[in-house]
Amino acid sequence: MGRTKQGIEWLIERVGRMIDLAEAKKQVLFSLPLILTNAAFYFILLVSVMFAGHIGDLELTASNLGNSWAAVTGFCLMVGLSGALETLCGQRFGAGMYRIMGVYLQASCIISLIFSLLVSVLWFYSDTVLTLLHQKPQIADSAGLYLKYLVPALFAYGLLQNMIRFVQTQSIAMPLLVCSIVPLVLHIGIAYALVNFSTLGYKGAPLAASISLWIAVFMLASYLLTANKFKYTWDGFTLESLSHIWPTLKTALPSAAMVCLEYWAFEILVLLAGLMPNSELSTSLIAMCVNTETITYMIAYGLSAAASTRVSNELGAERPDRAKLAMHVTLKLTIIIALVVVLALCAGHNLWASTFSSNPVIIDAFASMTPFLVVSMLCDFVQGILSGVARGCGWQHLVVCINLGGFYCIGMPVAVLLAFKTTLHAKGLWIGLICGLSVQTIGLFLLSKYTKWKKIEMAKDTEGLEYIG
Repeated sequence: MGRTKQGIEWLIERVGRMIDLAEAKKQVLFSLPLILTNAAFYFILLVSVMFAGHIGDLELTASNLGNSWAAVTGFCLMVGLSGALETLCGQRFGAGMYRIMGVYLQASCIISLIFSLLVSVLWFYSDTVLTLLHQKPQIADSAGLYLKYLVPALFAYGLLQNMIRFVQTQSIAMPLLVCSIVPLVLHIGIAYALVNFSTLGYKGAPLAASISLWIAVFMLASYLLTANKFKYTWDGFTLESLSHIWPTLKTALPSAAMVCLEYWAFEILVLLAGLMPNSELSTSLIAMCVNTETITYMIAYGLSAAASTRVSNELGAERPDRAKLAMHVTLKLTIIIALVVVLALCAGHNLWASTFSSNPVIIDAFASMTPFLVVSMLCDFVQGILSGVARGCGWQHLVVCINLGGFYCIGMPVAVLLAFKTTLHAKGLWIGLICGLSVQTIGLFLLSKYTKWKKIEMAKDTEGLEYIG
């Protein structure tokens, strides 16, 4: 017992030498609520799919297809567009330029609403689009119906992502958790009532998600408008925000492209799996791997948000050395957490696979995929943090080139070659993804390593700023 205690103390001492404990504690306490917030909003959409799926097989397939289409064409776009605030608001907060942050928030919300309007037109005609993409007409029609009732959720989601970034860049996290957990709990009751006790039935599932996300919007907006913490950063609605739409858009578009290029690569794998000889097994297997990676990435995304906030704040305050230290601490934390996650997956992959399917063939196939999944998860954790650093520095335009080259010039061609020209099949698809993730990770690492941090300038558009110390 005494030796065990000494061993634990030695391990803690070693970790303490490796990591700046004060910085690490700050980041962990900040990232945990963000991880849970991200998960709560993810599960609001997932719970609606679950309720729709219990109606019947057609509804299960259509709601999953509709939800995936919504994520690919809308929700990931909203996340990407809001990334501009991580750069602009994060750096301004560090520099003490508080008033302009509220102006940027309004400009970014206007951009999100415009893009939501454009995407909603696509969603209204998604039944036709999905039919053209060779989906069965009956499934395409039901998925299109699901998307029509999910349109209000798109507008809410865009506003939410902007408000989350605005609050996050001020190192405030706990209110975000409250404004996500409460709507999630309410959502379960709303979805159950609309699906089972109203005439809406299947249509009640996406409508419940829309209602719950708007509840979250009103909760978070009420907090922003009334909390004393934002008396300097929120100065009320102003027409000045209109003049900042274009400068914000110049950061928002690369940020959106950066997110979408990566997200689409995972979805392309699922589509490619459907073209294989044993398409049912391959699609189920790749979908399980994608869902597993998505769920674990929520942890990385919380740490990524912490890295983005700390880096942007320190750069705004003209402390590049502290920004670089924050990045190093986050990377070390991430590697430790990633190792814990992958060890848990290695030990319990059969148990995890059984939550998706009871088919022993699929469970065995997932076990054979686990070593490849472990590698991709480790890359995804590291690149997630480095992507957060890039957002904090305003490097989105450079990351677009890295993601485009990594996934679409290397990753996808390798995936197609190995999957269809060898006997690797699903493994070949995932090896191709690993190649893309590896190139992305190496590119981001080199970008961070060889940047002259002391020469990084604050993102432009600083006209008419009010400095408040």
